[in-house]
Amino acid sequence: MSSQTAVSRDHSPQQTRATSLHVAHGGAERLPEKLLSLHAQAGVTTALLEGASPGPGGAALTPEEFDGFHPSIANTAARPRVMMLGLRGIPDVQGGVEKHVEMLSVRLVAHGWSVDVVGRQRYLSKSSSYSWGGIRVFPLWAPRLMALEAIAHTFVGVCFAALRRPDILHIHAIGPALLVPLARLLRMRVVVTHHGYDYDRQKWGTFAKRMLKLGERMGMRLAHGRIAISKEIVETMGERYKVPVAFVPNGVAISPERGGTGILDEFGLKRRRYILLAARLVPEKRQTDLIQAFASLGDAGVKLVLAGSAEFETPYANEVRAMARDVPGVVLTGFQSGDRLAELFANSMLFVLPSSHEGMPIALLEAMAHGLPVLASDIVANRELGLSADDYFRLGDIDALAIAIARKIENPPSDDEVRSQMAHVESTHSWASVAQKTLAVYRALAR
Repeated sequence: MSSQTAVSRDHSPQQTRATSLHVAHGGAERLPEKLLSLHAQAGVTTALLEGASPGPGGAALTPEEFDGFHPSIANTAARPRVMMLGLRGIPDVQGGVEKHVEMLSVRLVAHGWSVDVVGRQRYLSKSSSYSWGGIRVFPLWAPRLMALEAIAHTFVGVCFAALRRPDILHIHAIGPALLVPLARLLRMRVVVTHHGYDYDRQKWGTFAKRMLKLGERMGMRLAHGRIAISKEIVETMGERYKVPVAFVPNGVAISPERGGTGILDEFGLKRRRYILLAARLVPEKRQTDLIQAFASLGDAGVKLVLAGSAEFETPYANEVRAMARDVPGVVLTGFQSGDRLAELFANSMLFVLPSSHEGMPIALLEAMAHGLPVLASDIVANRELGLSADDYFRLGDIDALAIAIARKIENPPSDDEVRSQMAHVESTHSWASVAQKTLAVYRALAR
């Protein structure tokens, strides 16, 4: 395999095809020429990074990191390479899968891996490929249609991966897993992470739910390696499909508070005088339940902050905005990330997650890592975090939620309780542990 073959957007389709065939193998030469041309237009370098510099800080791969992996990698100086697919993109893109891939990828790079992330062009700041944190991000086209965006983008991404030939193609979520058969046909080694039962989301109709269930089946039965982010999903997939599934939970990482972003003043907020929910404006997050519960509190001297946005204009998103206008004290900040979101977490008095569907809620973990008191609906994914009984309320019970909020406001945690919670989250949900467990799945594929 050539280590320095490049494809430039100035190449003709014929040149692109010839160059791509030089680096591809195992069936990629049968891809339509139009897809090969797309590969060139993305401004991609297919050098495959053999002989590329080691990870951050000059750390080289240890013998253990090569041990048990693909023989063709162990016998060269190449860095093993994984391509992430099935997400909107990184960095600072709204969504749990996006946060998972962002944090995981940074740590894989630190372990000496080369990481490519395929994202959807409209969510990213650049339309051509770019580097971030040692990760190569490739924005590719996707239709702006809720029902087709993920699956169409994954199809393009799998064909793109067939040209790049990563050692591992890591597909995230069960919808994109519909394309696992195509990836196998193109002779790629595939890992699938099950991030949650997406067919339970309220936004999908009957046909979409069937396709998501089919994606789950294809991913669990045909992938070379399988990961799930909760123990309940691991057990269910094992029983349903009789296959081994590795448990790799979501992690959490909290940077020291730097403040100074001005977001509190921008939205008229005061430290420890607001309740927070950070989530997309989609029906399963149930912002409307929280607004109703907050309204029933009357004038409690606090505000309700909803941080998040809608990717598509939907009746639900419009309903949330209308309710927020009608209830005094409700603040919509739109999507926030980085230091601005961290400042909202750090200064909140309470975090509430009333959702009807989660895989493993990263936002809830982040709130706990900040030492915040929390309230969460009593769905399985939330209960798996093992919070105390008074941290849960019955899903959809507006009165119970209002009572729980009032109780939390009146009884803030002690400093010792805050420190204990922060230490527990840090010890049980570190991204370093997530990376190590994911690497174990990758290495097992050659055994």
